[in-house]
Amino acid sequence: MSYASQIDELGIEAYLAKYGRREMLRLLTCGSVDDGKSTLIGRLLYDSQQVHDDVLAAVRKASDRFGTTGDEVDLALLTDGLQAEREQGITIDVAYRYFATDRRKFIIADTPGHVQYTRNMATGASTCDLAIILIDARYGVLEQTRRHSFICSLLGIQHFVIAVNKMDLVDWSEQRFQEIRDAYGEVAARLQVRDIHFIPMSALKGDNVVARSEKMPWFQGSPLLDHLETVHVASDRNLVDLRFPVQHVLRPNLNFRGYAGTLASGVIRVGDTIAVVPSGKQSKIKSIETFEGPIQEAFASMSVVLTLTDEVDVSRGDMLVAPNNAPPLSNSVEAMVVWFDGEGLQPGKQYLIKHATSQTAAIVTDVRYRINVGTLHREPAANLQMNDVGRVHIECARPIAADAYDKNRTTGSFILIDRLSNATVAAGMVLERKLAEDTTKRQRSSADAGSHVRLQKKRKVTPEARKAQLNQEPFVLWITGLPRAGKSSLAYALELALFEQKHQVHVLDGEILRTGINRDLGFSGADRWENQRRAAELAKLNLSFGVSTIIALVSPIRFERQQAREIVGNEHFIHVFCDAPLEVCEARDEDGLYARARAGQIANVTGIDAPYERPTSPDIVLDTVKDSAEANLAKVLAFLRERNLLR
Repeated sequence: MSYASQIDELGIEAYLAKYGRREMLRLLTCGSVDDGKSTLIGRLLYDSQQVHDDVLAAVRKASDRFGTTGDEVDLALLTDGLQAEREQGITIDVAYRYFATDRRKFIIADTPGHVQYTRNMATGASTCDLAIILIDARYGVLEQTRRHSFICSLLGIQHFVIAVNKMDLVDWSEQRFQEIRDAYGEVAARLQVRDIHFIPMSALKGDNVVARSEKMPWFQGSPLLDHLETVHVASDRNLVDLRFPVQHVLRPNLNFRGYAGTLASGVIRVGDTIAVVPSGKQSKIKSIETFEGPIQEAFASMSVVLTLTDEVDVSRGDMLVAPNNAPPLSNSVEAMVVWFDGEGLQPGKQYLIKHATSQTAAIVTDVRYRINVGTLHREPAANLQMNDVGRVHIECARPIAADAYDKNRTTGSFILIDRLSNATVAAGMVLERKLAEDTTKRQRSSADAGSHVRLQKKRKVTPEARKAQLNQEPFVLWITGLPRAGKSSLAYALELALFEQKHQVHVLDGEILRTGINRDLGFSGADRWENQRRAAELAKLNLSFGVSTIIALVSPIRFERQQAREIVGNEHFIHVFCDAPLEVCEARDEDGLYARARAGQIANVTGIDAPYERPTSPDIVLDTVKDSAEANLAKVLAFLRERNLLR
């Protein structure tokens, strides 16, 4: 029944209400070039009476100019709308079509078959529940068939329909259908797909698309539309693991603070206890707001606004989860990626990683292997080129809360973005699998690592003995603040004061680190994080020698400062915050750092185009604007005496 006849029969309001209750199925067509993907979608829409008269009239007119089906209407033109697509008779970009039957609503993505446009195909497949993979009955399983099948499997699609098309060109041969089915079975054996359904058809003639074909009585299965209406996909949704990436904080007035986003998975109810990742703060759901009004329960994939009973710090990029069921939080990611860009992957190059609603700097440190799409076997690879699929290891500047992709397609996926062109260069799927050396926490089997282990076993002087001989309790003083907030001035004044009191201490600041052990690092988010990590490791080593360390670094990210505290050890770590507003720091800037940043000559300057997260609970807060340098120095020394860290 067509749209118009249903509306005439039911009325617009009743029709919309009935339409809204239908289950949604998202699917795509893929396969090699000229396998008939666009024609199949056109036939599906046409035979199910989903094409409006004016659209059909336009297609009839376009068929006279671009059509490839003689006097018949070229139904492929229903989806191929670009001029270049019609002239060449190919699909270039992803085209979406929407229709509904009495049982279901459908969103169909018509994706291109050319190798050149594999990235477009992957984009279309990323949100789909089912893939229709077309195979030309004349040519059988081709390399692009394997590539698209593997990508669909990699993207977590668990329902495949293998449409053996153009059966009219092989005389409706059951033997040919069986040969293709057997050949694809070898491909399917290497894929992690639980539901594969084979249908012989002719999209051009309409056989086994909407109605059963009389030309192939040997096929007893359902036609395509019947299968699409009945395939069970509801169990594919993850309703167990609560994941709510915060997209936006709504603050329309003083009495309302809500957190907007789309439930990636799970179910949430008013009164449920939640935890905020990465901070770990907990609260309870006060209300669940929607466009229609408040509700008591929401589930994936509803878009809602949540309010909490407590005033906790929640920002865009954070994630609300169940306290006893949180995703792993790590700077390291093992993933499979599909490389989109014409410029190949360069290990060590800085990219941006966009995960859920968060974004941070990242570096691909290692390419584990590449997949040969012809054989689906692994191959050694130093990099990845356009349309390659491979496994990589990624280090992120800030930790991301990522599930394995096979458990959660939203929180287990990400994209990589080129920092200069802002182009999306890859799509990635997080793997739960780890390297054996990561699992066992062992060091890499290198000569240096072996020497280090043997050195520890030979060491006879303990840290306690060193402290006793030096007659001091070592500590790590970590000074943070905006550039020109007074960190280094305080650090060197403190070093002198402690040295005069016979305390063994030294300073590590940005200049010392970057002209020495960290001269290989830049100023990206990832390099800043590595700069701080190395500083923390040096400070920890100094503790074992009984020597105190004063570290003066901007260290702008709250989580990274916490990570430094964990490396050093909480009992030895003292966090000092030099508090000075940005305008004061800019006025103090004699080197022109801020001026060059505002002029666009340099990038990633904290306070200008890179964020600074103010400490929430530092051990010492120094006002470097109102208080003198001498007063702040005295405040730090007094704190150290209270802790019994000075003689």
